Amino acid sequence: MEALEPAYSTPVMLLIAAVAVGLLLVLIMVVRLHAFLALILVSALTAVAAGIPLADVPTVMTQFFSTTLGSVALLVALGVMLGRLLEVTGGARVLAETLVNRFGEQRAPLALGVASLIFAFPIFFDAGLVVFLPIILTVARRFGGSVLRYALPSAGAFAAMHAIVPPHPGPVAAGASLDASLGILLLVGTPVAVVSWFVGSYLFSSVVSRRVHVPVTDLLLGEVDDGDHDDTRRAPAFGVVLVLLLLPMLLISLNTVITSLTTAGTIEASSVTDFLVLLGNTPVALLISVLVALVLLGARAGSRSEVQGLLDGALGPICSVILITGAGGMFGGVLRTSGIGESLTSSLAGVGLPLVVQAFLIATALRVAQGSATVALTTTAGLVAASASGLPELQLAALVFAIAGGSTVLSHFNDSGFWLVGRLFDMDEKTTLRTWTVMETTLGLTMFACAGLLWVVA
Repeated sequence: MEALEPAYSTPVMLLIAAVAVGLLLVLIMVVRLHAFLALILVSALTAVAAGIPLADVPTVMTQFFSTTLGSVALLVALGVMLGRLLEVTGGARVLAETLVNRFGEQRAPLALGVASLIFAFPIFFDAGLVVFLPIILTVARRFGGSVLRYALPSAGAFAAMHAIVPPHPGPVAAGASLDASLGILLLVGTPVAVVSWFVGSYLFSSVVSRRVHVPVTDLLLGEVDDGDHDDTRRAPAFGVVLVLLLLPMLLISLNTVITSLTTAGTIEASSVTDFLVLLGNTPVALLISVLVALVLLGARAGSRSEVQGLLDGALGPICSVILITGAGGMFGGVLRTSGIGESLTSSLAGVGLPLVVQAFLIATALRVAQGSATVALTTTAGLVAASASGLPELQLAALVFAIAGGSTVLSHFNDSGFWLVGRLFDMDEKTTLRTWTVMETTLGLTMFACAGLLWVVA
């Protein structure tokens, strides 16, 4: 359902959004109402208060709930299955020990972050984070301390690449709206993403992990085995583990390359290209990876019935993760449909600020209002496209990076990523706000700083 015209004046719509977020805070953190129930309740109340026709309220809520589930449920379920197989057979420990032996204990978070940056080129944020989850938890279990020391550099890497670097949909769509060169966006955006990640995520995580202790969760991958470590004898080789992690990346990369070449007219669409694109669709790529993992690791995991029980056990704990993430997408969708985002952007347009600052603020307003970074990116680019006509290529790239920064900051209750990260690492809402939200804001501000510098020197 498309966004409606705001039913009330801009101040009233902004007040409704502020009250909705405040009510969520009270229900979840003070009343201690389950986050799933609180999100559904506040979504319904916000829809009614914002003027969405009563007959349309259930449709809007279920539409965005199901849309979010469609993009998250398969990825999380398949990714956790793959992770559980790697965990139980000792594959995650093999990879973790190899990383640690190469980089050392003190550089383990850096190694996880760099590996995530590489994997994040073709893989979306949520899929990449789920695939890397067993590696993060295994390293954290080995060295102890707060899991944030290892989780935030990896999650921040996927977030930075997802916001800035093509072929991710946000920067591609924003670049198309602004008529910016995708080649320039890729060449300049990659170092901008790396710098933003290093300052906004890696350095931040080294500070916050000393102040906020989050224990390593046993919820998703089971309890750590402190027995005789018989898994070491039957653990898969490092090369096998690497193949299982690279396989989805390679398949998704194949999808991206073929789609780009077909769109550009370099190759013609055919049944062969369609089949290869299908193989590289993210859920299909993860399904193939899980099936290959069953072939390569199944015997190490036990009998067929034991493997089936293992996979069943992996799915149970993630039901809450998936449902709460879907409810977060519902809340964001209600805010989007109500026109609250349009009210925010109209209040910021034409205030006389430099275009790069204006673009950042509009993207920030949209991000806060409706939660989706991709929507904030694409919508803001469309709003400022007319003013950006005729700018040099580097300034157009800077504009995209500024918009990406605004679309990254202040991840909160209406962002499905907020709930995904919080639940995967077993953090309550207050802790997620103190860590993930602040890290996303630091990351986005660093992107904006890089964009501002590029804007000046271009």
